[in-house]
Amino acid sequence: METKLKVILLAHTPNPEATIAMAAKLCYSPSDIEALKEKTAAKDQKKFVEKLMQMGHMSPIEHASFTFAVEGISRACSHQLVRHRLASYSQQSQRYVSEESGFDYIIPEAIRGDAELERYFVDVMAKAQKAYNHIVKKLNKKGVTGEAANQDARFVLPNACETKIMISMNARELLHFFRQRCCNRAQWEIREMAIVMLKVVQGIAPTVFAGSGPGCVSGPCPEGEYTCGKAVEVRERFKKL
Repeated sequence: METKLKVILLAHTPNPEATIAMAAKLCYSPSDIEALKEKTAAKDQKKFVEKLMQMGHMSPIEHASFTFAVEGISRACSHQLVRHRLASYSQQSQRYVSEESGFDYIIPEAIRGDAELERYFVDVMAKAQKAYNHIVKKLNKKGVTGEAANQDARFVLPNACETKIMISMNARELLHFFRQRCCNRAQWEIREMAIVMLKVVQGIAPTVFAGSGPGCVSGPCPEGEYTCGKAVEVRERFKKL
């Protein structure tokens, strides 16, 4: 059946902006670690982190990390997600997890708004499910069971099939991820997920992620001739995020 996007922040670096500030100050301070830790904890680091971001001194940003659990995305979406290589992923396996009881799937917005297309889409999902179950049963009769059957039956499952995945990224990689995937030209599903993730981390590290979003939020559109032409509207949207 159809399922929806769900993003949960499982864990993050405690006091991420203080950690970032301490990492940056360590580069320039003669103080030992304990003294530096006390100095950093003693006052608000907002202005200092703002200065780091303005200077583009990004290596300290990497010391803050965030771990998300995501449900309700398609395999088509996860294939795009894992192209972001400076991250860690753990994804639900279609080999070890059987889909015999019924796989969930994502219906694209453009299809959901069209009654005829949606009926056709859902029918294709039902046929894929039937094919999967048929192959598993036939393989079972041949003595091929468990993950050995699943790993071959999954070949008929569609890109729409829902997956669950855990993602860990440091703050610098998240900034890059948001720049790429919050863009209007990004595929709609990964864009939706990226915007939800951005809202979450803005509540945890507001200074780091204050100006985050697609490339046009902090400068000219990086898409050149492929621009969506809506930079002004996009900037206003992300200001209100």
